[in-house]
Amino acid sequence: MKILIVEDEKGLRENMLTYLSEEKNICESCTNLAAAISKLSLYSYDFVLLDIGLPDGEGFEVLRYLKDEMRTEAVIIISARNSLDDRIKGLNIGADDYLTKPFHLSELKARIVAVFRRKSSSSNNKLIFNEISIDLIERIVTINGTEIILTRKEFDILLYFVANKGKVIAKTALAEHLWGDEMDMHDNFDFIYSHIKNLRKKILDVTSNDYLKSIYGIGYKFTDR
Repeated sequence: MKILIVEDEKGLRENMLTYLSEEKNICESCTNLAAAISKLSLYSYDFVLLDIGLPDGEGFEVLRYLKDEMRTEAVIIISARNSLDDRIKGLNIGADDYLTKPFHLSELKARIVAVFRRKSSSSNNKLIFNEISIDLIERIVTINGTEIILTRKEFDILLYFVANKGKVIAKTALAEHLWGDEMDMHDNFDFIYSHIKNLRKKILDVTSNDYLKSIYGIGYKFTDR
């Protein structure tokens, strides 16, 4: 995918560029409203990651520009502002999602995949990783043509891992993505271990490839290396 990152915070901008470029995306960036409008007037993108608090104006103007020009870029707002009014305003103007800072980069990637899934036509509703095929609409997983029966959480975990394949996923990031505020009710991560164990067994029942790797003291990685 071709992604435009509109973010004036240098550290976050560079981290997003590095992380998303490793997924073989074509990533460009700018730091202010004027540069964003200029780039969008010259080039087309699949995604725009948009900070709304820019030094020379509100990022909402980028949304208005895209709407006025009838552009099709998907937009995820990334902002430190967490007010309901900002969320509603952004979504009403045309944003596809709203992600509040600070956030895990793996969470951002999962949001990108989710938005892509919603905007894709039914003919492009599958996510493929080697012999694993995930039907994003029907929520069906097949491995080597054999359907495996997953619980809702197991499916969500597998989708999250495949969307972030090759990345180390912290246990906290996984818990926050899948359980949100409910994770505060748990004293430890035993509830994650159980889901991971069951998912890994179901995968190994139909393939010899053990993709789920435990990273000691950190979390997990889904990889074929």
